[in-house]
This record gives sequence, C-alpha cells and structure tokens, in this order.
Amino acid sequence: MSNDLAYANADFIPGGAAYPAKWTAAAQAFRDRLVGQGRARLDQPYGDGMRQRYDLFLPEGAVVGVVIFVHGGYWRMFDGSSWSHLAAGPLARGWAVAMPTYTLCPELRIAGITQEIARCVRSIAGVIDGPIRLTGHSAGGHLVARMACRDVDLGAADGRLAGVCAISPLADLRPLIDTAMNADFAMDTAMAEAESPGLIHDIRGVPVTVWVGAEERPAFLDQARWLARAWPAARLHIEPGRHHFDVIEPLAEADSPLTRAVLG
Repeated sequence: MSNDLAYANADFIPGGAAYPAKWTAAAQAFRDRLVGQGRARLDQPYGDGMRQRYDLFLPEGAVVGVVIFVHGGYWRMFDGSSWSHLAAGPLARGWAVAMPTYTLCPELRIAGITQEIARCVRSIAGVIDGPIRLTGHSAGGHLVARMACRDVDLGAADGRLAGVCAISPLADLRPLIDTAMNADFAMDTAMAEAESPGLIHDIRGVPVTVWVGAEERPAFLDQARWLARAWPAARLHIEPGRHHFDVIEPLAEADSPLTRAVLG
C-alpha cells in the first residue's frame, strides 16, 4: 500500500467529506453564543504573522487553568476557528480553552510551526494563570507532543505544564516523505527525524496520554503505538468505535473519558 493511501482519512470514513462543514457550523454557533455571553476573546495575537492568532474561551466561574487545543489538517489546512465547539467540555469544568491558528505549509516548514505553537503557549501563559494542559488532534497531536520535548522552549510555561493528551498523533514523520503532501512539507529524512516526537527521548516529566480511535486507519494506530512505545511513561488509550474524524467529538462533553484524560 502506498503511503498516500495509508494516510488518507476522508475516503475511508462514511460521509467523510461532510465533516469540515459540520465542524465549521458547530464552531460558529458556539462562538456566537460565547461572544453573546462575554466569554470569548477572539483573534488574540501571539506574534506578528497573519495566522499567529488564537481564540480564548472563558468558563462561567473561576478559572482553574487553561487547555490549549491545537488543530490538525496535516499542517496544511484549517485554522483554530473550526473547532471552537470542542471547548465546551473543559469549559464546563472550569478551564479556559485557547485554540491557536498557525502558519501552514508550504509557507512555513513543520519545524517552524512547532516554534509558532511554542510561542503561542508562552503567550497564553502570560494571560491565564494556573496549570496548562495541551491537547491536539492529528497534526495537532504531533505539535502538542513536540511541546513535551525538552528541545522546545516553553519559557515560563515550562513549570506550569501539567499534562499532554495527543489525539491520533503523527509521531514519526518519515513515512510522510513518501507522499504527495511532501511537495508542501519539503521534508528530507533529517528534517523528518528532527520533528518526530517518537524519535525524541529527552521528554519533560509531565503526564502524557496518547489517544486514538480503534476504527482509524492502520497507519494512525501504528503512529499512536510508536509514540507510546517510545515514551514508556505515556498512557495509550484506543477508543472503541471511533474513527479519525469523530474521535475528538467527546471533547465537547464535560464528563467524557476524553475530556477527563485531557484534564487529568
């Protein structure tokens, strides 16, 4: 099987092509409601770049800390505004939720995106007090896993990092060299190895959960297992009945197993 086929998702999910519009509509309705309640700070800058922005949602009462959710899309698609509704679960439990947007490939290499997310974490740490918990999906799972690696500078946020939940992460980027997407990534082997959390062993001492759907493509199940194997202290959870697109949906629920895993 070619790696292009191995890492394709939408073609193997019933109704897969309809998910982006569904996410966007749910996210817009959620943002409208939170704006109306005065609990949304949209389009906050963490740098000078056009896409160096994040949306911040606040709980109704006192703030426990902040969850930062990093979106996926193979580092080539989407922005933080497509996922606002997934903030509902942590918000209901008193956590603020920040959802960054970042510069996409090919404008920026994956290593540069890693640095943008680190900059965003540092910026958010200066705005919201308390513990910081990171979660992200697919390419976003890769990016939050990179934040657990000590070669990434988190500044003052380092000591406040309380946990990482990488959802359907890409842990070893080397297979992606042999895909059509690499026309945008422009990765060679050295670049892929340097940005693969599954090949990095100098890890921050924070709890890590690797979460993946049981119905995902075999390549994504492999990627999740590779990261858990590389980081023996990480907890691997394979969620029954979930595929790559619906595995994140329980984040919208306050008491779902996924929300509990993110919040520790």
